[in-house]
Amino acid sequence: MRVLVAEDDQALAARLAEALAQAGLVADLARDGREAAFAGCTERYDAAVLDLGLPHQDGMGVLRHWREQGVAMPVLILTGRSRWSDKLAGFGAGADDYLTKPFLMDEAVVRLQALIRRARGHGTPVLQVGPLRYDSHAGDFSLGGQRLVFTAQEQRILAYLMHRPDCVVSRSEIAEHVYARDLDPDSNTLDVLIGRIRRKLGQPLIHTERGRGFRLSAGDGLA
Repeated sequence: MRVLVAEDDQALAARLAEALAQAGLVADLARDGREAAFAGCTERYDAAVLDLGLPHQDGMGVLRHWREQGVAMPVLILTGRSRWSDKLAGFGAGADDYLTKPFLMDEAVVRLQALIRRARGHGTPVLQVGPLRYDSHAGDFSLGGQRLVFTAQEQRILAYLMHRPDCVVSRSEIAEHVYARDLDPDSNTLDVLIGRIRRKLGQPLIHTERGRGFRLSAGDGLA
């Protein structure tokens, strides 16, 4: 899952990116409002962390711009303002959740995971496809009760597929949602990673839909 972090405090942004990476999420950083507004409208993100006090264009203006342009990704607002009237204005502009500084990194990560999960129609942190289970809070996969170990890249790909069960997901969509914007993996790299995931699963859960992409499903599909 790919998250846009719009925060001008570089130290805080770096800590957020690190915490997200440890949770299996990829973060792209935007350090001012203009950069955030452009990135949110031109890249595909699963969620955004948006500081209200951005230079050049404040976070509220960025959020309104996104919503006016039809950008529907969930947005977690960060702010030093604790008044309810400020929070109400943020929700009115299209925010999905609110964190007041200072905050715990773990709380920010958990709130983002919940926003992403609900945006995909999942009500609980544990996702399941057939015998395969994924605890999005712990970042753990298990198959038939046995824990599975994946590399960071494999985990991000499989986690994205777990959020899109029974849906055909193209190679380009996978790349857009599990890699940072400055990385552009080729099709062969994704095929290699999918192959490794399949071998570790040991069951035909990831199906290839020729010319279209991949589908994670416990049902039958094209191998």
